[in-house]
Amino acid sequence: MLDIKFVRENPDAVKENIKKKFQEAKLPLVDQVIELDAENRKTIQEAQDLRTARNAKSKQVGVLMGQSKKDPSKLAEAEALKAEVKADADRLAYLEGRETELAEQIRHIMLQIPNIIDPSVPIGPNDSCNVEVQRFGEPVTPDFEIPYHTQIMESFDGIDMDAAGRVSGNGFYYLMGDIARLHEAVLAYARDFMINKGFTFCVPPFMIHGNVVEGVMSQTEMDAMMYKIEGEDLYLIGTSEHSMIGKFIDQIIPEEKLPQTLTSYSPCFRKEKGAHGIEERGVYRIHQFEKQEMVVVCKPEDSMHWYEQMWRYSVELFRSLDIPVRQLECCSGDLADLKVKSCDIEAWSPRQQKYFEVCSCSNLGDAQARRLKMRVKGERGTYLPHTLNNTVVAPPRMLIAFLENNLQADGSVKIPEVLRPYMGGKEVLTPKA
Repeated sequence: MLDIKFVRENPDAVKENIKKKFQEAKLPLVDQVIELDAENRKTIQEAQDLRTARNAKSKQVGVLMGQSKKDPSKLAEAEALKAEVKADADRLAYLEGRETELAEQIRHIMLQIPNIIDPSVPIGPNDSCNVEVQRFGEPVTPDFEIPYHTQIMESFDGIDMDAAGRVSGNGFYYLMGDIARLHEAVLAYARDFMINKGFTFCVPPFMIHGNVVEGVMSQTEMDAMMYKIEGEDLYLIGTSEHSMIGKFIDQIIPEEKLPQTLTSYSPCFRKEKGAHGIEERGVYRIHQFEKQEMVVVCKPEDSMHWYEQMWRYSVELFRSLDIPVRQLECCSGDLADLKVKSCDIEAWSPRQQKYFEVCSCSNLGDAQARRLKMRVKGERGTYLPHTLNNTVVAPPRMLIAFLENNLQADGSVKIPEVLRPYMGGKEVLTPKA
């Protein structure tokens, strides 16, 4: 969310940013919110003037009442002034109510106006305009056929989606045996990988209040993703970033405590609305999965440094597991409204002969901090921090990339050296069928 003062002083820049994000329908919001802001400031000023006048008149009434004991004519003057004080109080009550209404209307609109994107962001209407920046590792296409990822898992008796369908419906799965162990091994390795980078490990709440949801994401994302607990002000998290950033709601962080570098484990719950093609079945798009996340809260001048560092951590981790990846710069139309800049890390799929998303790194500037009323107190006073997040690993998609890139011609799966301590020393997984 932008600062209303910035919108007031830079309406053309805000409109141009909306155009760059191909959201022309939101252009009228800028003039609307500026008009409401002007009325609100006028209302606040009138209310303040009335309070000052009322206080002065109230004191004068007291003086006149005291004088009326000696001069009865002062009593009528005091009563007339009391009537004015009453009228002022009635007007003030109206103005205070109007202030509340205007503030709510302004906030509602401001939540819809997208954040100002970084000048380096490529301009385009959708993800087809995302730009490949660089590749890491050589994509390999083996000389044998690679089955669909659920078929690979089934060869190890490692997945049962039919049973999950009977229990929970579509979009769920049972992982079993070596595949379930591999799933947990990847999460444990990712956890330790980030701890070794100096991040603090955290297991956050898996449900959050509505005001936290509003603070960390746009209404569009919320409607598309979040599950609400019926009858309660609680939502299941779509990613641990939601509760990790929410941890700082209404808090003043001492500047010496920055940066906050956190890596968190959580299950994730998502509606995943819409129909998807064959490549997004299996465990590619599901309603429940687990993830290791990284979150940074830092000084504004440090956020681009952390952005660069965070996506490079993802590359390093995937390369340590023998998975080729590439960095893809997200274009303006593909950025969620709160994001200043974002890139995806995509893993190579030998079966599909293309890359697919496994991590998403985002710099959100001070948007989440302003929504959540997070502040930093330091030598230069109180200011808003910047927040960033990035996927470390999300095993369902990670498992697809891992299995395809480490599959051998005989159906076995090679275990990279860094993962072996988490797999009981196993160097290879042998299929059961």
